[in-house]
Amino acid sequence: MSSRHGEKFMLWIDGVGGYSVCMADAVVLGQPSGKNGVAVPILGNLSGRHARIRRDGEAYLIEAMHRTYVHGEAVNRIAPLDDGSIITLGDSVQLRFWRPHVLSATARLDFVSRHRTEPGVDAVLLMAHSCLLGPKPNSHVVCEAWTDELVLYRHGYELYCRCRSRATFEVDGLECRRHARVGRGMRIAGDQFAVAIE
Repeated sequence: MSSRHGEKFMLWIDGVGGYSVCMADAVVLGQPSGKNGVAVPILGNLSGRHARIRRDGEAYLIEAMHRTYVHGEAVNRIAPLDDGSIITLGDSVQLRFWRPHVLSATARLDFVSRHRTEPGVDAVLLMAHSCLLGPKPNSHVVCEAWTDELVLYRHGYELYCRCRSRATFEVDGLECRRHARVGRGMRIAGDQFAVAIE
């Protein structure tokens, strides 16, 4: 799967949930529509292109295209996002911005309000170089029943995965050691986990 053009994909984790993964450096949040280039389509009273979140090196910024607030303060143009920042779009759509792992620039958006994306997901991952799935509280997706960590990471313009331990795992039924290239339509499975990429 190429990340050259800001690929977006779905990550389905058995027993945990579904996650939208955005690999672009900038993502637009707004109303669902096939024509407006929105990476995070939210069902709510929003403009078609309401706000943009941009990764700038290790930092994240939010750019207001319409009424946007961070911790209740209006964003006139651009504002920084810190770990735990509460973003309000319009009157009532609220999200929490997380940076779970201090050594990773990947961030996570969780809904605080009852609004959801279309299609519905548990959270949105803004993937920088790597994304950790596992039992630790600083994983980007916490998988409490797991004993090992699965890491998705970029290598050039491709997406790969690896297990933290030396245990083998499978990609589409084929045994892999250390790492494997993955993409849409593939299933990654281990002794205690199963993950599908769409």
